[in-house]
Amino acid sequence: MHYGIVLPGGDAVIQLEQAELAERHGWDGVFVWEAAYGVDAWTLLAAMAARTERVKLGTMLTPLPWRRPWKAASQVVTLDQLSGGRAILAVGLGAVDTALGNTAEVTDTKQRAEMMDEGIDLIRGLWEGRLAYKGEHYHVDLAARADLGLVARPVQARIPIWVVGAWPRPRSMRRVLRCDGLIPQVSHGTGVSAGDMREMLAWLRERGGAGPGFDIVSEGETPANDAAAARAQVAPLAEAGATWWLETRWQMPHESADRMAEVRERIEAGPPK
Repeated sequence: MHYGIVLPGGDAVIQLEQAELAERHGWDGVFVWEAAYGVDAWTLLAAMAARTERVKLGTMLTPLPWRRPWKAASQVVTLDQLSGGRAILAVGLGAVDTALGNTAEVTDTKQRAEMMDEGIDLIRGLWEGRLAYKGEHYHVDLAARADLGLVARPVQARIPIWVVGAWPRPRSMRRVLRCDGLIPQVSHGTGVSAGDMREMLAWLRERGGAGPGFDIVSEGETPANDAAAARAQVAPLAEAGATWWLETRWQMPHESADRMAEVRERIEAGPPK
């Protein structure tokens, strides 16, 4: 099991300091929120890459249908190069929530799903040197600038793409089969249990997925002041097959002084292992 912290907010300087703190206190990954407007996730992650040596770095998560896939591919591969091969791309459809604002993006679920499928294939192709793609939603031809493909090669043999899988929706789960990690969601809305995780993992394995190196992400909040309780909360998920625990603090307001103090306290307490 690996342990990451999702930074809920604060300005760029604060989040950079939190990333350095997380590395010092034994966390394995630092993830940041990619909002429509605010501190830019990829600029921030690049700064983190320069100031850390070990932790994995990524977003939690990138709403891929609302991003230009070739731009996202460029940002991630740049991070991978600057970090020496520590980038992770986590993607989802994007949250349609009035509390997050409105930027007039596509909200139709079917169209967003189609765009995400194409976006994943386009990004993977660019990283592997295939500079042309034609789908229903995206047409890209960069073959005339093959030099760009040569310099924009990942350090990692395969940058992991983690994707949201909504259980028990077959189309959503089939998308997971093409990726390197599962960010589970469940339809009952009470949180992903160890039993849910086992069912999802069995479904993937029956179809040839979830092989060696595949990640299953679990997330939640554990106490900073009770290490035994924190470990007990995470252990059943690890036994069910989770490979990452992501510590989260999503409640609003994200950037308050109290919330920043809470995040710092949790980071300093170390991962629940």
